[in-house]
Amino acid sequence: MERLQKVLAHAGIASRRKAEELIATGHVKVNGKKVTEMGCQVEHSDQIEVDGVPIYREEPVYFLFYKPRGVISAVSDDKDRKVVTDFFPHIKQRIYPVGRLDYDTTGLLLLTNDGELAQLLMHPKHQIEKTYVAKIKGMLIPPEIRKLERGIMIEDRKTAPAKVTIISTDRVKDNSIVQLTIHEGRNHQVKKMFQAVQHPVQKLKRETYGFLTLQGLTPGEWRELVPHEVKKLRHMAMEK
Repeated sequence: MERLQKVLAHAGIASRRKAEELIATGHVKVNGKKVTEMGCQVEHSDQIEVDGVPIYREEPVYFLFYKPRGVISAVSDDKDRKVVTDFFPHIKQRIYPVGRLDYDTTGLLLLTNDGELAQLLMHPKHQIEKTYVAKIKGMLIPPEIRKLERGIMIEDRKTAPAKVTIISTDRVKDNSIVQLTIHEGRNHQVKKMFQAVQHPVQKLKRETYGFLTLQGLTPGEWRELVPHEVKKLRHMAMEK
């Protein structure tokens, strides 16, 4: 289910704020009944009218995108920097990213117009694993690996247990390539976890999201998810 004002905004009726004004002033009906409260949740099957005119609701679409470095995980940017939706110029639906990757982080990012699924995937209780590969300063020692694996304090809250694999080390350049798998999605979490053990991240890439990978894609490319992938994602998000 989604909030009514969000559905109106996605349908192109008005901005989210203007949609709230339309609801509050009695211009909107759901299944023939006038709705004036902001908390109204609607399903895809509900019939919505604005001043007696039925609104067109977009068919849900789902994309897997290989986000390049130097791109914002948003639909717009006040500094006029490149955003992820710039790579989808011919997609008529109002898509948006599920979660975010930092400006300088590359890798797998999902985009959709399915607000219900996006909320499920981003909810903390739905433990979908995400695997990152990081180039870090220095080399992890066993006690540091154990800290990361057991959970480490970040901003007065301990992270959930992680999986850590050392891929390679370079003693001459004093850096390492490390694979880290987590199921949380806190802000800058991977960078903060490595910073907490005194190994700043130099490069970061998200390689997997649950069962999804970047196979066959290069930075800036995307593909549409097939129905069984969407179904599996939804099942994974709801089973926790």
